[in-house]
Amino acid sequence: MLFALACLGLLANTAAASESKFAHLTGNPGLRSASALVMDSEGNVIYGKDVESVRPIASITKLMTAMVVLDAGLPLDEKITITKDDRDLVRLTGSRLDYGATLSRREMLLLALMSSENRAASALGRTYPGGMARFVEAMNDKATALGMQHSHFADPAGLRVENVSTAQDLMRMLHAAEDYALITEATTTQRMDVYPYRNRGYLTYANTNRLLKNEKWDIELSKTGYINEAGRCLVMHAVIDGEEVSIVLLNSFGKLTPFGDSNRLRSWMLAGG
Repeated sequence: MLFALACLGLLANTAAASESKFAHLTGNPGLRSASALVMDSEGNVIYGKDVESVRPIASITKLMTAMVVLDAGLPLDEKITITKDDRDLVRLTGSRLDYGATLSRREMLLLALMSSENRAASALGRTYPGGMARFVEAMNDKATALGMQHSHFADPAGLRVENVSTAQDLMRMLHAAEDYALITEATTTQRMDVYPYRNRGYLTYANTNRLLKNEKWDIELSKTGYINEAGRCLVMHAVIDGEEVSIVLLNSFGKLTPFGDSNRLRSWMLAGG
């Protein structure tokens, strides 16, 4: 309940909240991300930096995509086929899912989340009842319901620069995503084999969050994102020294910077600030 209050705008430590071992950290972890927000499970802010700036969020968008798909109760075993409508005409990114590739809705959802597969995300939106326009509308309806007042969604893959949010709003979305077992499963799966073509071998996909391979980290949910305008982004729910912690990092320069920032945060927290 206290976490929910914090996600509604109570972005400060309060005497009423149960204190974690990280509640009174001092100093600066030296993060390179432009915006950052770290909270414990009771709603205490462990660290905050530029939490209200509206920024593009790239593929962090796919967490909203997954929630909207799952909220609709669509059959997860239904087969979905990639078509030309799923091409990325914004960034012109490629994909190993060629036209005609067919997977279940569940597999498309897992690929979109764990490997940030853009065509899989597009196919999920395209096959939503009412089509893509209705899907994007549902994304924004969900954002409103979550109290994400400074967020806007424009496509299911996060390719458009109009997908924007704040660190504060994304903390709300991250908290909501934790309630979906399939999202936590997908975003913490390190590798997955799929068979999208008849009479052909499997394709192996890997998770975009390299911290999942690091034995020092206990990660329960995560999503990465990148387009030029957004920089490198990362949101995570993890356990550090027995404490549940939620992390939002936005607009980092450099491919490895969000992972470096995450490690800097963890070291700062374990050292007591």
